[in-house]
Amino acid sequence: MKDTNRLYTDLAWLWPMWGDAAAEYAHYCRHVTGIIRRFARRPAVTLLDIGCGGGKNVLNLKQEFNVTGIDLSSTMLEQAKQLNPECTFVQGDMRTCRLGRVFDAVLMDDAISYMSCMTDFEAAFCTAYAHLKPGGILVATPDVTTETFQQNRTTTTPVTRDGLDVVFVENVYDPDPTDEHYETTILYLIRDHGRLRIETDHWTMGLFALNTWRQVLRETGFEVHEGRYDLGEDEYTVFACVKTG
Repeated sequence: MKDTNRLYTDLAWLWPMWGDAAAEYAHYCRHVTGIIRRFARRPAVTLLDIGCGGGKNVLNLKQEFNVTGIDLSSTMLEQAKQLNPECTFVQGDMRTCRLGRVFDAVLMDDAISYMSCMTDFEAAFCTAYAHLKPGGILVATPDVTTETFQQNRTTTTPVTRDGLDVVFVENVYDPDPTDEHYETTILYLIRDHGRLRIETDHWTMGLFALNTWRQVLRETGFEVHEGRYDLGEDEYTVFACVKTG
């Protein structure tokens, strides 16, 4: 099945409904800020959010940093600009983008999951390294790793807002455990004042072992520290990666 990525194009209007930027994302951003303050070897004033999407992390991080966001989707960047008009946003591919400036900190959240082969995975971290000042820090959080992946896991998120009732049904499945990726399929149940509309989406995501993350980050040139982030029933590894050169 071909990738569709409709959440980042014609269905991007649904994204603001999926997760509360001011609450759900704030908890994670406080954790990220604490890691930056602990491990950065320079005062952290500027931050680059690589794969910023609709700007929900930026909304929280701009309280602590001067934030610039990069994303591949022009539609999501428009949302990010509306949510954060005082911040700078640039359309770019995390594998190849070079802004010509460096930052005190870089965040790579779940957008890194779209790097579905080793070449792209390594290239994304090279982009992060290239945009850091010496002593600066990259914070990277695997959404899922080989060790934490749950075959055929399905989650359901119902949302009601402005006359719309939307249910996001997300399923993950790995048809070939020997390769470096898995499939995410989304079902959108959209009821506009009770009238049902059903849409679907499909993405190919990268799946790597924790040791692969460690190896690639170190080979990129980072000094790597590890921590944990707990979100309800889910627990994530967080990498704090210092640019020492």
